[in-house]
Amino acid sequence: MLHIYKDANEVSIALAEWTTSLIETTLQKQDGFTWVLTGGNSPKQLYELLAQSPYRERIQWEKLHFFWGDERAVPFEDSRNNARMTFEALLNNVPVKREQVHIMQTDITPDASAVAYEKILHTYFPAGNVTFDLVLNGMGDDAHTLSLFPGSPAIKEQDAWVTSFWLQAQDMYRITLTAPVVNLAKHVVFLTFGANKANALHHVLEGETNIELYPSQLIRPQSGSLHWFIDEAAAGKLTKK
Repeated sequence: MLHIYKDANEVSIALAEWTTSLIETTLQKQDGFTWVLTGGNSPKQLYELLAQSPYRERIQWEKLHFFWGDERAVPFEDSRNNARMTFEALLNNVPVKREQVHIMQTDITPDASAVAYEKILHTYFPAGNVTFDLVLNGMGDDAHTLSLFPGSPAIKEQDAWVTSFWLQAQDMYRITLTAPVVNLAKHVVFLTFGANKANALHHVLEGETNIELYPSQLIRPQSGSLHWFIDEAAAGKLTKK
């Protein structure tokens, strides 16, 4: 489902309301809410909004369980660390239980981190048929999402829920959830804005399937919902709106 708004500011406000409402309705039916966060610049305003009134008061933070979609294998203190940005913009500013916040470890080897994270996920979702209540994704102008980059080995993973690999273009290891675990989520949201994303978005949504070039095409929830929150600039090359 497409949700198109004028600009990045309106997109962030709309998604803040949508996310808060989803958390409220979900917690009327169950005791906890599992949410995968994303890094990068795109979600920063969203996180800052959620940490402020009226959203901060509406959300039962003590019932939320946080995860990350991917991580750069750099120390938490490094400004490139996805978890660090999220703590600064959101988690340090709301009453969340720290034992319910699950960062991807970067003080051990990337392979060990992937194994440890997958173990955590299987304790939350032992049946293995349904996973997170919400996965928040971004998309790069090369159509990558999570750390599923064009041509990377992670896009071919069919079994593991978490994997790691060396990304030569960035001269670093990446740790990432894989498409199989994300596609078992109840709700998946892409937050995407800016004219620099228009070409990738057109190929992902309206072009031929080519996951080697457009890895975001891998994200197709099996039974959950898929939403794209985008601005007019990102939607500029779409023919169906």
